[in-house]
Amino acid sequence: MRSTTGWQADSATRTLRRAALERRDLRPDDVAVRVEYCGVCHTDLHALRAHESDANGVLVPGHEFTGVVTEVGSAVPDFSPGDRVAVGNIVDSCGMCRMCQAGQENFCRDVPTLTYGGADRQDGSTTLGGFSREYVVSNQFAYHLPAGLDAAAAAPLLCAGVTVWEPLRALGVGPGSTVAVAGLGGLGHLAVKMATGLGATTSVISRTLDKADEARGLGAQGFVVSTDPKQMEAVRDQFDVVIDTISAPHDLAPYLRVAAMDGTLSHLGHLGPVTVETMDLLVGRKKLSSAGSGGRPSTAAMLHFCAEHGITADIELLPSSQVNRALERLARNDVRYRFVLDMSDLD
Repeated sequence: MRSTTGWQADSATRTLRRAALERRDLRPDDVAVRVEYCGVCHTDLHALRAHESDANGVLVPGHEFTGVVTEVGSAVPDFSPGDRVAVGNIVDSCGMCRMCQAGQENFCRDVPTLTYGGADRQDGSTTLGGFSREYVVSNQFAYHLPAGLDAAAAAPLLCAGVTVWEPLRALGVGPGSTVAVAGLGGLGHLAVKMATGLGATTSVISRTLDKADEARGLGAQGFVVSTDPKQMEAVRDQFDVVIDTISAPHDLAPYLRVAAMDGTLSHLGHLGPVTVETMDLLVGRKKLSSAGSGGRPSTAAMLHFCAEHGITADIELLPSSQVNRALERLARNDVRYRFVLDMSDLD
């Protein structure tokens, strides 16, 4: 086993504490990654809160990180020590089901192995996440980090970025498309950047005017206040694609109504139950869809696109010792737009 250090959940205090961790010895297809930067996701916060009732399990969050390869297994074809890499929230899949064969390992019928809290497919051990100084991963689920992408600001691309990239590409967004992004947070700000980079005319829908200048600074041409009925009526049936990144439960009807004829509302932010009136779909032949993470081809394509267009997340960089402060602030939505931890203080 390989020894490293990371931030492990303490069930009694609902916080993370510095702890010694063990990684597996390298298998032939593995790479060892020195984790340099790891993004902080709402999923990490939810996992920590849920972990309080399971004092016996080990939880190390973190599933969007960048780093440097330090060692490779004997059968690794295209990584070498010193390579910059990125790893997302999936680290293995069955590789055989129809979804995996289609390059959508994120939808693996046998359930993809998550970067933390998953079960290793070979030895059954619990995967421990990227809030640590080293991670060992199959080379198939590590991605070359293109030159020109800042390693810290690129880390959130591996979760928030690919989550919005998947529906934008699947729904054919490009020049001539009209896109609305509902919610301007960790997902939303990247959706604006990517939709604009793809050539779409992009607007932001938000509850108040407070973020109008920020939205335009990110590339949005339009801004709509969702609490203003006149503004919402003015954009009714207008957008080919509506990317809904709102994280709290909410009524989908207003967002379906602003979708164009044959348009699609892609519901990404809140993954709980929803209620939809059939008439909101019927009038205009509108569609309700969703997406989550991305497969290997899509993730690699997203990284190359972001490098070509200079797209990274807007981040607040903190030393990893401030991880609990970051989680507390995230719970209050006190971040523009993504926290990233610098893991170098774990040396």
